[in-house]
Amino acid sequence: MSSIATAPTAASTTTQIYRIFIRATPQAIWDAITTPEWTQRFGYGTIDEFELRPGGKFRGMPNDGMKAMGMTGTVVDGEVIEADPPRKLVMTWRMAMDPRMVAEGFTRLTYEIEEGRGGVSRLSVIHDLTGRPGHAAMVAGAKQGPGEGGGWLWILSDLKSLLESGKPMSTQQGW
Repeated sequence: MSSIATAPTAASTTTQIYRIFIRATPQAIWDAITTPEWTQRFGYGTIDEFELRPGGKFRGMPNDGMKAMGMTGTVVDGEVIEADPPRKLVMTWRMAMDPRMVAEGFTRLTYEIEEGRGGVSRLSVIHDLTGRPGHAAMVAGAKQGPGEGGGWLWILSDLKSLLESGKPMSTQQGW
């Protein structure tokens, strides 16, 4: 079974779309995306906090490993535009810990979760990065050195591993 679409190029500065099939219910995927107990277990391990209502705040806080490396304050932030659990979440999003990304402004991030057959659901991540080249390169995984991450492909692959096996791809957050 195919799991993830081909990665967009780092030069993509408009909309990037990623789709992955996960052997999990839409509710399990929703919970993994929106609750800090789950968000700190995959991808970069930020502790994400949501006010799941239009106009509600979103912020991702550093985990203990990030704090040990000197990261403080909010890592990512945004605002909820639409929340339709467990099917759709639309929000603004930006990398808040990097002044260059803050200067670029907010992007628009959409999660769509569709229940399929046989206990498999499809998660689509639609990230509108129009006019945000730094964000576009980052979420495409263009920076792939040690500790620099693999973007959405890394995050979604790790989420799939966690939900299907109970374990993330590795014990080292990031790439």
